[in-house]
Amino acid sequence: MIEEIKKYDIEFNEATFLSKVDHMFIMILDAIMNNNIDKVKHYLNEDIYEELNTLVNEYKEKNIARLFDEMNIKTSNISNVNIIDNKIVIEVNITTRYMDYFIDDDGNYISGINDHRIEKNHILKLSKPINSSNLKEARRCNHCGRTLDINDSGICPYCNQVIDISNNEYIITSISGI
Repeated sequence: MIEEIKKYDIEFNEATFLSKVDHMFIMILDAIMNNNIDKVKHYLNEDIYEELNTLVNEYKEKNIARLFDEMNIKTSNISNVNIIDNKIVIEVNITTRYMDYFIDDDGNYISGINDHRIEKNHILKLSKPINSSNLKEARRCNHCGRTLDINDSGICPYCNQVIDISNNEYIITSISGI
């Protein structure tokens, strides 16, 4: 499978890619806990962003918070690769361990598992245009042009716009199990 990816993305490195996907997944769970999906919007296509934002807004309307305690990634691996509509689509299986539960505004337990970690499997699909240029260390805001670190958040600290990396980096197009 890696050879197939390298036909279209010659700089692809499996370990680096999986490390980034693990990081993205943990940041998504953190964004859900903090009711702020905007900080990971740059990692998501519009449909997934809307889905997660709707989920967070439902929690806000019910005055509850979803918590993920003691999060970690047990394993992650590439399970499938396809070329669809001039995009490389990579499917990643992630096995995670964390506590997943809800509390009310006063911090009172509502439901879920808060006394031990559970193991969950998630499938993420990520895509990137074929023959896109990889961004190197220096990233620039596509709105104001300033140099920034997209791992801080997906929002430019200078112009407060969401950074669009979809033409240069893999973004999540599907996620299961949240």
